[in-house]
Amino acid sequence: MKSGGRILITGGAGFIGSSLARRLLEHSDSDVVLLDNLHRNALKDSPLLSSPRVTMITGDVLDRETVKQAVSNCTEVVHMAAIAGVDTVMRSPVLTMRVALQGTLNVLEAAFEESRIRRFVDFSTSEVFGRYAYKVTEGDQNQLGAVGEARWTYAVSKLATEHLALSYHRQHGFPACSIRPFNIFGPAQVGEGAVHHFIVRALAGDVLRVHNDGAQIRSWCYIDDIVDGIMLVLDRDEAVGESFNIGNPRSTLTIYNLAREVVRLAGSSSPIEMVLWPYADVELRIPDVGKARRLLGFEPKIDLEEGLLRTIAWYRERQ
Repeated sequence: MKSGGRILITGGAGFIGSSLARRLLEHSDSDVVLLDNLHRNALKDSPLLSSPRVTMITGDVLDRETVKQAVSNCTEVVHMAAIAGVDTVMRSPVLTMRVALQGTLNVLEAAFEESRIRRFVDFSTSEVFGRYAYKVTEGDQNQLGAVGEARWTYAVSKLATEHLALSYHRQHGFPACSIRPFNIFGPAQVGEGAVHHFIVRALAGDVLRVHNDGAQIRSWCYIDDIVDGIMLVLDRDEAVGESFNIGNPRSTLTIYNLAREVVRLAGSSSPIEMVLWPYADVELRIPDVGKARRLLGFEPKIDLEEGLLRTIAWYRERQ
């Protein structure tokens, strides 16, 4: 990690943003600026804000002046702020696109005007690969869903932000790159993720609800591994101008079997119930991380069972 930095994390109070901030404090000398509207707040039980190296700015990426204030004097920007969670996206497709498109443009313009920027990391999504994605590479064609289907507004807007960030690089030499995370989980997760839902309910002895027949296939990536990937793109010059899949193809199984694993590892007696989900869904999503391995030296280290055990232990301690 380059020394003497000041790193802005938009969406910094979220699950991944707060995890990255902790790593930066532990393994770099950089100061950290967090910009977040606190809609989802993973910081509420964290001592992170007590550090003199952390500055918290409560605000929204749709507010240009707040964004300019946050970017001022920063050397790196990790732009994570977004409307997250399938249910939330489907309820608010217009806001989803506004935050992605206008919010990212606000952050990019402010960062472009800040002469000290050494790296701009745009957070995209594995959703850009559509419903069926088997060992997809960054160069594979994106398969987005039908226009008007609310599920895909997030993917469409995120693909646009990738093009926007990398266009700044191509036209202006701006040091931008993009990350496509694949199904991240771990301690302190907030929101609607399947692992979070399953663990909380399993520890309480409640029913675990699986959409339709639970045959949807995902590759699950533990939080420490995605943070490793972010640290690498912040450090390696080879990252500039590129997009990277960050995930763990070894940790692949169906949603139904994920629920069964959580019940088993938690020592729970919770039943698993199939519920109708009459909306578009991702049926298969497995990444190829060869490009990140080749250019960055990225390698996911935490396999699914170990990651689930760590996450279950964290939630159990806080019951």
